[in-house]
Amino acid sequence: MLPLHAVGVLVTRPQQQAMPLCRLLEAQGASTFRLPAIEIKPLGDRRDLAARLGSLANFDLIIFSSANAVRFGATLLEQKRDLTLAAIGPATARALNQAGYRVAVQPMAGFDSESLLRHPQFNSAAGQRILLIKGSHGRDLLQSELTRRGAQVTVADVYRRERANPSAADLAALERHFAARAIQVITATSAEIAGSLLELATPALRSDFDRVHWVVPGARIATSLRECGLKGAILQADSADDQDLVSAILRWRASESGA
Repeated sequence: MLPLHAVGVLVTRPQQQAMPLCRLLEAQGASTFRLPAIEIKPLGDRRDLAARLGSLANFDLIIFSSANAVRFGATLLEQKRDLTLAAIGPATARALNQAGYRVAVQPMAGFDSESLLRHPQFNSAAGQRILLIKGSHGRDLLQSELTRRGAQVTVADVYRRERANPSAADLAALERHFAARAIQVITATSAEIAGSLLELATPALRSDFDRVHWVVPGARIATSLRECGLKGAILQADSADDQDLVSAILRWRASESGA
């Protein structure tokens, strides 16, 4: 019997990012349910942005803040392979690699802004010209801290996040799955996803959310959930990478079964 047999997992990533995680979970025997909590949409005209930025060779370093930043911003690189690129974590680095680019700087451990800032590259940031490619209204820690360290930071917002708007039928179907005890685990890979999911929940779903396990990558998102009033158990994955999320659920399952 597969290790996640009879375990139902609600995957809340944006639609285009949910399927790889679902396939990994199903390969371990889980049943998966999808309810995207946010939508990712491109922002602005790439030609206008490229014209505003000018030659990317003028930057000492180009940082991509997420896999979505790669998805919507990699075209700015125009297939130039001699640019020095940084990724905020392994998923972002993998997205750049898959697009054909080599990553020179990424965290030696961890997957967030704090982890990237600990890289030796940023010990002497004064005078560096840095381009930060990111989503709008995200965390500003990288920009503010690098500026404090003396870097000249240019920001290029290439996508925006919007709270999803599931239909009443979709929410009713999800209520039925919870009522049937078909879902035991919810994944939330960002604070935005966690917050949006809680906001769009019906009263019945909000109650159900408190009795299942949540899997999140890191303490910051776990703290955010607690601040929103969540009472359910929280499992921390090593990162937001699909395999790390699955590994966290496998560890929980093994502990539940006494394996």
